[in-house]
Amino acid sequence: MGEQPGRQHNIFEAAAAYVSASAEDDQDRMDQAVQWVSPEALSFGVSELACRAVIALARERGDSPQAVARELLGLPVV
Repeated sequence: MGEQPGRQHNIFEAAAAYVSASAEDDQDRMDQAVQWVSPEALSFGVSELACRAVIALARERGDSPQAVARELLGLPVV
């Protein structure tokens, strides 16, 4: 990733790095991102990223966040 040694990362940087690495099946980058912040902070950041992504997709599609979230998870839309 070309990170500077000793550089501090915030929870949103860690979440973005972790989720994008997970989407690309890059275990090394995932392992690196989990070291940047506490597990609780990473969990909060990933949750916030998921919320923002669902809202953005819902707006783009003209659909409800619930419908988009269920579709992304392969659940029937209610």
